[in-house]
Amino acid sequence: METKSDAAKNSSIFGGGEIAFVIGFFFSFRLAIPILFMKLFGADLQTGSAIKLSLSFLLFTAVCFTSFGTSTRTLGSLLEPSSIRWALLFIAFSGCSLLWSETASLAASMAYWSGTAIDVATIIFLLRAGSVTEVAASVMKGFIWASCWIALIAWLMPAQYDLRLGDEDFFNANSICNVCVFAVFFAQYLMRRKMAKYGLITFLLVLTILRSLSKTTIAAFLVSEIYFVIQDRSMSRRSKILLTVAAILVVLMFWGLFEAYYTFYTSYGNQADTLTGRTAIWSYVIDGVMEHPWIGHGFDSMWNVVPTFGTFEARHAENELLEQAYSYGAVGIVVLCGVYGALYSNIRRMEQESSKVICTSIILFVIVRGFAEAEPFDLLLPLWTVVLLGVLVCQNAEVGAPAASFYPSANTSS
Repeated sequence: METKSDAAKNSSIFGGGEIAFVIGFFFSFRLAIPILFMKLFGADLQTGSAIKLSLSFLLFTAVCFTSFGTSTRTLGSLLEPSSIRWALLFIAFSGCSLLWSETASLAASMAYWSGTAIDVATIIFLLRAGSVTEVAASVMKGFIWASCWIALIAWLMPAQYDLRLGDEDFFNANSICNVCVFAVFFAQYLMRRKMAKYGLITFLLVLTILRSLSKTTIAAFLVSEIYFVIQDRSMSRRSKILLTVAAILVVLMFWGLFEAYYTFYTSYGNQADTLTGRTAIWSYVIDGVMEHPWIGHGFDSMWNVVPTFGTFEARHAENELLEQAYSYGAVGIVVLCGVYGALYSNIRRMEQESSKVICTSIILFVIVRGFAEAEPFDLLLPLWTVVLLGVLVCQNAEVGAPAASFYPSANTSS
């Protein structure tokens, strides 16, 4: 078990979770790095991507250096949650798929894959050397504050031609909305654990979510939040009523904007009929899956590879299940179900009911969003988040023994 002396030592080494805070901040704020470098320094998208990847390597190196010789638990104990083993299997198989990938640039794809793997490794090293509770809380806090800056940048930028926030190519509304949604989930978790007070910040993030006009992400967020409000028994009926009334008022406040966007969406070309081009992409991807049904086309096998759909270049399949099937075939589908299924199984064993509901809401959000969205290199629930939540929920699991026994200290004998 982790002793008080170990915890005190970790707190000193990690500066109260400061490095974990920086990591969480970067995981969110990197979304804005390309657009900031383009606007401020005239850099191109490739340079912005290279800067993000370089910062990932630098932060990983800093975490390795900071945590050197300070392990409080073994690597084997960290891999005990089944969701983490599934996440590592995804990384391993996606890396192996580079051997047969139809990618446009193998070097670029290897760099993107390395970025995903480094994110996971960074979280593992943080959790291995520091207190799980402190590291997780610090990462979440950093992510929340960075998301506030993302929201501020989005509000300050001119709206797109279709009224949405951000920039269609380099800082798109879907990504802005997604980052803010995860920040809201993290804020709710911390508030339920009495570790922070983020009421006003949560409200501002929710406003940004609605203002983004990201249809699929907003719909998935609303479904997950309705589930959360209904299932959270720690919330009083009065609080639930007030929250519902507040939500209705906020929606009414944006009603005029929603109507204007709906008019644009239904009258601009055939967007409403094709779900903004998704039906053509889905049809192409389904045909592609039949060509390589077992191991797929490989990592990063769509961007700059598949033909354009009108004027649109598809970076992913616009559906998470189809994305994994196209990239990794039947193996990808199995691993996808394994990651989410194992994490949900871990969550079910959590001791605190309100935290369990929040974590389940996150799973519900990515599943609903996955019907019309995907990620080209990662899962909709980022693999670093899978690892963070996997360790965190297992520490709080109710298994008939103290939760800390999941992660015995490597430095203590009792």
